[in-house]
Amino acid sequence: MINFFFENIESQDIPPNTAPWLEDLILSENKKPGEINYIFCDDEYLLKVNQDYLHHDYYTDIITFDYVKGKTISGDIFVSLPRVRENASSLENDIESELRRILAHGILHLCGYTDKSDQERSTMRKKEDFYINRYSNF
Repeated sequence: MINFFFENIESQDIPPNTAPWLEDLILSENKKPGEINYIFCDDEYLLKVNQDYLHHDYYTDIITFDYVKGKTISGDIFVSLPRVRENASSLENDIESELRRILAHGILHLCGYTDKSDQERSTMRKKEDFYINRYSNF
C-alpha cells in the first residue's frame, strides 16, 4: 500500500493515478509492493531528518529509509517539496515532472538501485525516464 502524508507543509492533491503508477514500477522490477509511505515536508523538516538519522548537515530533496524484506518493497520516503520546486526551476522542468522523477527515484532505491557513481547515476536516470514515460498510461 502506498500512502501520502504531509509534515510541516500544506497538503496538496496527489493525482489518483500516482499510486497505481508506482505500484506498476515495483511490479515491473519483479518486486512486490509492501507498505510505502511518502512524507512530503519542507526543507527544514528534511534537514532535521538528515541530521538526526544520517548525521548529514545539508539540504536534500529526498531521503529513503529502506524496510525491504526479500522481494517486498517497503519504506519511508521523505520528500522536500520546496527542494523539488527549486530543482524543477533550475532544470527548467515543470514541477509535476520533477515530482514524478523524485517519486520514482525513491522507489528505485528501494528496488536496489543506487546513485553513488557516475555509472549508477546514469542507470538510475534511465530507469526514472523509462517509468516517467509510462506515467501517461495510468
